[in-house]
Amino acid sequence: MLVGCGDQLADIYIKDPEVFPGQPRDVVPPARPRSPPRSLPGRTCQEHLPREASRRHPEQMPEPRQLELLEDEDPRLYSELLLGDMSERIPVQLFDKGPNPPGWSAKIYPGDMRTHSATIHVCSSARSSVGLYHLLVHMETISNRKSFVVGKFVLLCNPWLREDPVYMPLDVQIQEYMKSDYGIVYMGTPQNICRLPWSFGQYEPGVLEACLQILQVSPQHLSDKRKDYILRADPAYLSRVICAMVNCNDDLGILRGKWQGSYKGGVKPTEWIGSADILHRWVASNCSPVSYGQCWVFASVLCTVMRVLGIPSRVVTVFNAAHDTDGSRNVEEYYSTKGEKLNLSKDSIWNFHVWVESWMRRPDLSAEFDGWQVVDPTPQEKSAGVFCCGPCPVTAIQQHFLNTQYDSSFVHASVDADIVRLIVRNGHVVGRMVESEWVGQLIYTKSIGSDKPENLTHSYKSKKMFTSIRSPLQSRQMLDGPARISPSVEVSLNVDGVPSVGDSIIICVTVANKSSRPRVLVEHLDAQLKEYNRNPRESFWRTHKLVHIQAGEVLKLCHTILPSEYEAVLAGNDIVNVAVVLKDVRTKERFLAVHEFSVSSPLITIQIEGGNNIQMKKEYTTHVSFINMFPKILSGAVLTVEGFGLLQYKHRSRLVLLQPGHRIVKTVSIMATSPGTKLLMATFTHSSSPGITSRSFHKVSVQTE
Repeated sequence: MLVGCGDQLADIYIKDPEVFPGQPRDVVPPARPRSPPRSLPGRTCQEHLPREASRRHPEQMPEPRQLELLEDEDPRLYSELLLGDMSERIPVQLFDKGPNPPGWSAKIYPGDMRTHSATIHVCSSARSSVGLYHLLVHMETISNRKSFVVGKFVLLCNPWLREDPVYMPLDVQIQEYMKSDYGIVYMGTPQNICRLPWSFGQYEPGVLEACLQILQVSPQHLSDKRKDYILRADPAYLSRVICAMVNCNDDLGILRGKWQGSYKGGVKPTEWIGSADILHRWVASNCSPVSYGQCWVFASVLCTVMRVLGIPSRVVTVFNAAHDTDGSRNVEEYYSTKGEKLNLSKDSIWNFHVWVESWMRRPDLSAEFDGWQVVDPTPQEKSAGVFCCGPCPVTAIQQHFLNTQYDSSFVHASVDADIVRLIVRNGHVVGRMVESEWVGQLIYTKSIGSDKPENLTHSYKSKKMFTSIRSPLQSRQMLDGPARISPSVEVSLNVDGVPSVGDSIIICVTVANKSSRPRVLVEHLDAQLKEYNRNPRESFWRTHKLVHIQAGEVLKLCHTILPSEYEAVLAGNDIVNVAVVLKDVRTKERFLAVHEFSVSSPLITIQIEGGNNIQMKKEYTTHVSFINMFPKILSGAVLTVEGFGLLQYKHRSRLVLLQPGHRIVKTVSIMATSPGTKLLMATFTHSSSPGITSRSFHKVSVQTE
């Protein structure tokens, strides 16, 4: 196990040289104990240790510290470990090359004994608790006893070690899911997926300390420290504690969520680009919540903390995720006869929802439930009285074991609920349909060693094929009372291409008359702006017309929303809900089709002189520019550049008027003070836009000299 130590502290590695022969220093795994230290009454540490342990980037690991021996006859050596008020005394074995005992062990090998000093190799059990340990060494002879405070070390989970509950067999997986400090969050809609780069920042100064502080101020630790220390040997327990602590709804958690209204007094969730900044603010505010977070921010911070503690984790996006508040695994949606979506349901469909999968064995369940576990820190519903969710085995969701701990029924509904869509008029239902494939239409995570997405849908949903994105309307079934019947008119809804801000939006309605007679239909089409996790706002565009269709005929009806009709409401990456209701003039039957899409942003260009691989503590000139591709003058143009770990503050360039085809430019000088992956973010706004017109990100790899 990799043990982090302070810069001037006695630096010690806890590792098993027989388990990890020749292991390079940057991948020395964290030795992680599971059986708790024994409590020794009256045993206390005799002096305070000067520094907390801190995690380092692998390129900055220190050399081990040697222990100076007494000039005395055959001293007996003991190591003592302190975790909170618990301790364990370990005899130091001399020159023993045999296998390590099942618990903690301490050995001096022949090559490590010198005249006045020796190197002691301390090895943990694979069943020990995660935490900050104090290490003492005692020397005893018949006539003398001396004790030395060697230092502190942090014990983490160990995915390299087969006996550890988080053991992961492939090094490429460990590299991606634990060691990598860079990830991708997928957002938007299945037809127009956006990528948000994220800096997990586990090697940033102070991040390890923040993660340990999370454990120390958790309700579990504050109520029963000894019990909490003992249970920290279990990654499932750790994940529930950390999951609840990422949100602040029940405790001294990290993030305060906010999904609507003003974000004054905090940071808008879309402006975060990394976890380290959030964790630093939380620590600096004496564990007061940082404002504000939404699902991808909660999940990304959780992923950082889990990786820091040695638990392999990845961020996962579920497109069209259901929020089922009543446990029915059905989500109801209500529409007016003119196609406007109504806010009448407590349930909702999120265009995307982001959670974390963490890798661990589940000894509390059976072996078939080992592997990836869903852990969701977004405060949606309570689990055992606390706002957290999981760990829930992904296998349990796929195989429909919905009583499996924890929260399997809720997670299953998130990816596989049915949507019941109701058309209402004067308080009465005049039409209804069921969508069985809309929810969980696509589930993505970042691929190993690539920014391309990996499709995880089959891991959650075994009964359906998801090799390509279907039209959501292919699975529609009409309901007439309790019995399902095939509709005599089929209707589907599409948007032509992927619209960008400033383009006309082409909406196409396809109508197929399956009956043996001609029909006269009234078409009502409605478009509403919506948040990704809520029902739409008021309509910003609507139209209607009379449609004549012959028996067996298929018609394609196209409608255009001009930029002038949406530019006052829509900004880049906004989501639109569009619905069409067709009414048969003679029979009064109504038919509904729904489509949701996002609007893409124009591109911002970011270029670093010398390339994207930079050296620490050296300045690099970076050019950021935006070209006005709109056919009109943009007034009040602002280009903003920021980057945690690269820039100390936001840099802005302003233009009163930005002519069509002209550009706005900002040149900044960046410098990194720590290694790892950093992100630059640039945003462009103008006074005619309701929000940010465009946002772009740029990955920077920082290396030591």
